Amino acid sequence: MKIAIASGKGGTGKTTIATNLAAVLSNDGRAVELLDCDVEEPNCHIFVKPEIESSEKVTVPVPKVDENKCTGCGICGEVCQYSAIVCLKGKVLVFPELCHSCGGCVLFCPENAITEDGREIGVVEIGSAKGFRFAQGRLRIGEVMAPPLIGAVRQAALENEVTIIDAPPGTSCPVIEAVKDTDYIILVTEPTPFGLNDLKLAVEMVRVLKIPFAVAINRCDSGDDAVGQYCQAEEIDVILEIPDDRRIAEAYSVGNMIVDVLPEYKKDFTGLYESVSRRLKD
Repeated sequence: MKIAIASGKGGTGKTTIATNLAAVLSNDGRAVELLDCDVEEPNCHIFVKPEIESSEKVTVPVPKVDENKCTGCGICGEVCQYSAIVCLKGKVLVFPELCHSCGGCVLFCPENAITEDGREIGVVEIGSAKGFRFAQGRLRIGEVMAPPLIGAVRQAALENEVTIIDAPPGTSCPVIEAVKDTDYIILVTEPTPFGLNDLKLAVEMVRVLKIPFAVAINRCDSGDDAVGQYCQAEEIDVILEIPDDRRIAEAYSVGNMIVDVLPEYKKDFTGLYESVSRRLKD
């Protein structure tokens, strides 16, 4: 079972739910792995404190021009939709950071003057934590192409009983890469106007992907009831509610997990998994 934890905006509690869910399921004897796919700012490690056992560089193909073969025809620049390769006064310039690795310039070059070279965009780190397998991606500072690295983190997954994916916030390409082909998505939100606005965007995204989903409301007893009313009107299940408990905030502030400091919350995360399992069986 692959469960993605996503949200329309950052700071709603994705990591809190992902890490605590992984820990509870592992303690119950299930084979679990946690993938931190928020590669621009991974933070699951702060709470699960993994032992990293291996690290692998991730590269993407970018064009490399053989000036001896190039005639300066400019076809490569016409093909590229991102201006990653341009021809100025017969000289070809390559901007690797803009390249989307589509291979169009290589395919259309009439002189076969373009090959591809690997450019490092980040690393995938694999280890273990609290009895479960852990993997995360770290995007290099200044890089904008997160999806290839997220894909590499996803590929590092094994066929365990449960795979929990901490997705990036938002509804753009990195999120799609993280949640695609999962069995279930939990959309985490908060009872605020911003939380509601971005939840609506996330719901639209998930419905397009046609993946079963439900909503988790963090700090549920703060703010207003607009999120609850929206979910009711849209017939969206609210699968988990976490109260605005100061003790949770105190634990979070020092990198401790809820279920370690407040064991009474274990039943909430166990119930979350059981609810997802029932929905998938139905």
